[in-house]
Amino acid sequence: MNAFAALADDTRREIVRLVVKNGELTSTEIGQNFKMSPPAISQHLKVLKEAKVLSMKKDAQKRIYSLNETGIHEMEDWLSDIRNLWNKRLDRLEKYLLKMKKERGRDKR
Repeated sequence: MNAFAALADDTRREIVRLVVKNGELTSTEIGQNFKMSPPAISQHLKVLKEAKVLSMKKDAQKRIYSLNETGIHEMEDWLSDIRNLWNKRLDRLEKYLLKMKKERGRDKR
């Protein structure tokens, strides 16, 4: 699953908000913020980790989650590419509309 699909889920977005706000959280600390079973939280964390949204490190029996900045940068890069494509399209549309406006002005004379 890609990062955008992973973040389509409300619970996973809230998990990411919690992790960003706190820097690092254990799976137990994350789970304490939700009314769902530990296995359900673990599944959400697994999806976020596989999508490169969160990173996980082990400390004895604890699993500690933090934001995976590399994954977030990949999303930002993709969004930037899409934004640039749309800006180019909108610029072309603006030029076309200005051209049409000028032509209509000539036709009225």
